[in-house]
Amino acid sequence: MTEKEIEERFVQLETKLAYTEDFVAQIQGVAVEQAKTIDLLQKEIKLMSAKIHEMSDALEGDIPNRKPPHY
Repeated sequence: MTEKEIEERFVQLETKLAYTEDFVAQIQGVAVEQAKTIDLLQKEIKLMSAKIHEMSDALEGDIPNRKPPHY
């Protein structure tokens, strides 16, 4: 290989590396945003679950605990 060919290959490798680094940075940004969204959704699920249990407990007080008439 000539010096010029080696330099061209080196430039090609540097270009590919730059694109790869940019792509990895973009993927990392997406992953961070998704992690934030997942954390937020998990918190909302916990709040909704607690609210459902609270409402369920409140309604149980109004419903008598006895057998239905067909038993």
